[in-house]
Amino acid sequence: MNVQKRGVGTHDSSPSSLPFAGVELGGTKCVCTLAHGPELILDQRTVPTTTPAETLPAILAVLEEWHDGFGFAALGIASFGPLDLDPVSAGYGRILATNKSGWPGTDVRGILSRTFPVPVGFDTDVNGAALAEIRWGCAEGMADFAYVTVGTGVGVGLIVHGKPTRGIGHSEIGHLRVPRLPDDAAPSVCSFHDDCVEGLASGSALAARLGERAVDQVPADDPVWEPIVAALAAMGHAVACTTGPRRIAIGGGVLNGQAHLLPRIDAALRESMGGYMPLPPAGEYVVAPKLGGLAGPLGSIALAIEAQTV
Repeated sequence: MNVQKRGVGTHDSSPSSLPFAGVELGGTKCVCTLAHGPELILDQRTVPTTTPAETLPAILAVLEEWHDGFGFAALGIASFGPLDLDPVSAGYGRILATNKSGWPGTDVRGILSRTFPVPVGFDTDVNGAALAEIRWGCAEGMADFAYVTVGTGVGVGLIVHGKPTRGIGHSEIGHLRVPRLPDDAAPSVCSFHDDCVEGLASGSALAARLGERAVDQVPADDPVWEPIVAALAAMGHAVACTTGPRRIAIGGGVLNGQAHLLPRIDAALRESMGGYMPLPPAGEYVVAPKLGGLAGPLGSIALAIEAQTV
């Protein structure tokens, strides 16, 4: 399997303490990071997400190389889900009913961590990214925050009182069912729900709506954006009314290069609220992630740091 390297630092430039190792498992690629934080990334490798039998051994080889060559203080694993995050469950650490073929039931945490005698942090990729934005990004100092990524799917990292939400499962707000626009009859791309946010507004949904058209050729006033904005604003309304995050950061591939979307989502959310709840000023509530494309990889480092400090 092809493992791509980038941004390799030097061991001599690092602090005296050991770095942290992190793995962000995404739907199309996995990013392995060895770092002390965003200002000192020692090494970073990208592994394609194919099958568990191919992807996980390739990641493990990277971690073993780092452990033998550098050492690391803790390991953070931030994975696509849904995940079993209950430490007393027999399935703890496994992927559950994902749309991604071949991955349900995979013991991601166990396979990647069992050979390393270090603390291990394990959570969803979006919860990791949310914690990274709280630690280093757009939500510094906030204990209530939502991080949304709109890519192949829609994921929401939801932090309430400083901790990722728990209960019967982790946050799966991307599968919140939302009202369709009256003239929206496009099929949902979610195999579980006909009208959830992921099914209507994800990158996969956008691609299905566009057909043969390329997204970079679609103007801002094209009607294809209207159901995307409506679904994400409805999701924001539900999140604001239930957990009251002080900020909602929205990123991911669908929003990349589409500067018109964030202000439209913000405006639609405010219109939906109808003045019922006070929101921070426009431009301060629905925002872009400050860490950009590093939010996910640094999320795994944030999980490692938290695991060491527990």
